[in-house]
Amino acid sequence: MMLHFHNARLIDPEAGTEATGTLNVEDGRIVARDAPAPEGATRVDCRGRCLAPGIVDLGVQVGEPGARHKESFRSAGRAAAAGGVTTFITRPDTEPAIDTPESLEFLRRRASAETVVNIRHMAALTRGRAGREMAEIGFLMDAGAVAFTDSDRVVRDTKVLSRCLSYARSLGALIVGHPQEPGLSAGAAVTSGKFASLRGLPGVSPMAERMAFDRDMALIEMTGARYHADQITCARTLPALERAKKNGLDVTAGVSIHHLTLNEFDVGDYRTFFRLTPPLRTEDDRQAVVEAVASGLIDVICSMHTPQDEESKRLPFEEAAPGAVGLETLLPAAMRLYHGGAMSLAQLWRALALNPARRLGLECGRLAIGAPADLVLFDPDAPFVLDRFALRSKSKNTPFDGARMEGKVLATWVAGRRVHDREDAQCTA
Repeated sequence: MMLHFHNARLIDPEAGTEATGTLNVEDGRIVARDAPAPEGATRVDCRGRCLAPGIVDLGVQVGEPGARHKESFRSAGRAAAAGGVTTFITRPDTEPAIDTPESLEFLRRRASAETVVNIRHMAALTRGRAGREMAEIGFLMDAGAVAFTDSDRVVRDTKVLSRCLSYARSLGALIVGHPQEPGLSAGAAVTSGKFASLRGLPGVSPMAERMAFDRDMALIEMTGARYHADQITCARTLPALERAKKNGLDVTAGVSIHHLTLNEFDVGDYRTFFRLTPPLRTEDDRQAVVEAVASGLIDVICSMHTPQDEESKRLPFEEAAPGAVGLETLLPAAMRLYHGGAMSLAQLWRALALNPARRLGLECGRLAIGAPADLVLFDPDAPFVLDRFALRSKSKNTPFDGARMEGKVLATWVAGRRVHDREDAQCTA
């Protein structure tokens, strides 16, 4: 199968460029740029819209096994395709946790049978994510795990964590940490400060993130392991991240799109869709983290997709389950940063696609010759009002419900196969 994309505004995060051009695809891979259409190729007129590598979303929660009523692989795959996400990496925070090769193999088969996008999987770092005994890291890598994490259950025992890191170092495995000091963070619903006091909500200091990150960096320096911080959300953590990179540690960091575009005041009148982990931060923190992404200090933007059903959210704010869905809203939310002048589309796609793919050793996230034809066509200027009930996810817990947004995904391709197409896109000649 051959495709010829023309009249496209190509977003190339590897070269850092945006330019009008053409793209040829054959047998699921990019074979040429700015070349004429091959004989017999299907022509796709992009009508001046943006054509970019498909988003690689690092850290998605799917409810299989244990909470399929919140999100299944099929519904997550549809949401991802509609959001321009062509590859997503699942977290192991399921019931039971993904901590054996057998459970990972089951997950891989379910995902491949049910979804139209690429899915890779992280496995638990410790058995049952209990923080007491190391999981079978070597066997899990053989079974296809791309990284290891206990998600939001921080390993409290430093000796256990150091052993896990040392063993991971010997195998070249990537460890994904959640930098939140568990004692300080326990029971917190918002960031501590005047707003938390006025609302009467239990808060946590931003130093909880800094303290946990400092501990992890000391252990990384000791063991030499590969490490990725799933979310850096506070200005006070950024100098420590910069020092770690300058000292040559193999460290990267991510941040969720919610922490880049929302702040603590969005909680408003105790709106539980804004109950996240870690909690939303101050505006000063948000701006500092946006600048860190633009400069490349923070490497990855993710959705941190966490589906919760209505019963989990219709509770008092501090009792509501934390998390928000984000697969389908990641791209339009990221357009807020583009339209606000915080960063270019090429800078955004560096963090949305190129950097997560590189960190995980994947081929995607690029428009280079030979790269997989995982592509998203979108209009960054198309306005709309988000209706949460129109989302493809089973759960509808988005903080952007009713928000005016810009940026519509028009079509998505995985290995050259169209997996999503808006009826009003009008992108095919």
